[in-house]
Amino acid sequence: MKAVIETSAPMTSAPMQSGGAVVNPVTGAEYVPVRDLGAPELELYTHLNESQLRHYNEPEPEGVFIAESPTSVSRALDAGYYLLSMLVEDRYLGAWELEKENSPEVGADLVGKAMGEAQTLIARVAQEGKRTGRAIPVYHGPISVLSRLTGYHLTRGILAAFRRRRPQTVEEICRNAHRIAVLENVENPTNVGAIFRCAAALGMDAVLLTPACADPLQRRAIRVSVGTVFQIPWTYIGRELTPAHRRALGLPVTGTAQGMADDPNIREEMPAPLWPDRGIRRLHAMGFRVTALALRNNTVDLTDPALRQADRLALILGNEGDGLPERTVELCDYTVRIPMSHGVDSLNVAAAAAVAFWELGRGRTENEPVPDPSDSGAAGPDALQGEEKP
Repeated sequence: MKAVIETSAPMTSAPMQSGGAVVNPVTGAEYVPVRDLGAPELELYTHLNESQLRHYNEPEPEGVFIAESPTSVSRALDAGYYLLSMLVEDRYLGAWELEKENSPEVGADLVGKAMGEAQTLIARVAQEGKRTGRAIPVYHGPISVLSRLTGYHLTRGILAAFRRRRPQTVEEICRNAHRIAVLENVENPTNVGAIFRCAAALGMDAVLLTPACADPLQRRAIRVSVGTVFQIPWTYIGRELTPAHRRALGLPVTGTAQGMADDPNIREEMPAPLWPDRGIRRLHAMGFRVTALALRNNTVDLTDPALRQADRLALILGNEGDGLPERTVELCDYTVRIPMSHGVDSLNVAAAAAVAFWELGRGRTENEPVPDPSDSGAAGPDALQGEEKP
């Protein structure tokens, strides 16, 4: 794969034009008209699938993702993701074009005169370009051209390409977390996006995903999450990293399972599977009580107050069709089941996540002190009314 194309035209005192592109020297954005979706500089938006985007910069660890809609793009910028370019409809640049025709110089508040969230976003992009000293391409074209992009009608006229970040370790993600969601083999990006939105809204501090989960930075997952994938920390658990990822984390590039990034400090002659065995053991080592959300007998009631009072709680949600495997449930401290009526025995995983996060994510309030394990009267984890597994 070739390297990501970045425009880094120097800032000058007058607008620059090259091949139809105009660089605003004050705001730092480069406006590039699009009349043909076959243009090579648009391949990130037009010709590459999700897997190709994810591996675009190999052997470097950071690939590319596409965010769509003003809200999602804004939240990616808020989170500090590195913006590569943006693609918008001509109508969003109408105010800029009008001002450009009437004035020989480009004013500092030019883009700010445009109305609406799209223009505000374009202004932010320009500010980012000025801050970093590079002209960030803002590709723009008529709706008649851009609408030929698959799914374009869902984007509200805005797409942006960002560079992915190096993966963080589970310890980095969970260092200050008290409530985390763990997704095991949730394969539908719509469900992943919906769960992230619930997690961000309903009190989760972080999200961990097993390797078979859908990519949270897939376009559909980002869209369904409304950009909340950029608001809550997340990473993978139970996955061996690629050599590029290992270099980024400062780990040896070569080695056996004992050196896998999932738990690089453990050395065993016969290492257990990365997930669920070593993954759940790792959560226990960080002080989490691990809870399986599953349809089983002898479960703990979701409303049991002792669950809310647990200092660190990890809630595992399973695959859309099969739920959680027996081995995962067996390794958890508790199994929780959502009470249901009218003979309904299950919920969509995103709906179940919303219910569980609402009940368990509220945590302790100022009126609910942290229980002291040394106090026999404290309602700690061992005071659950249901059955705890050994």
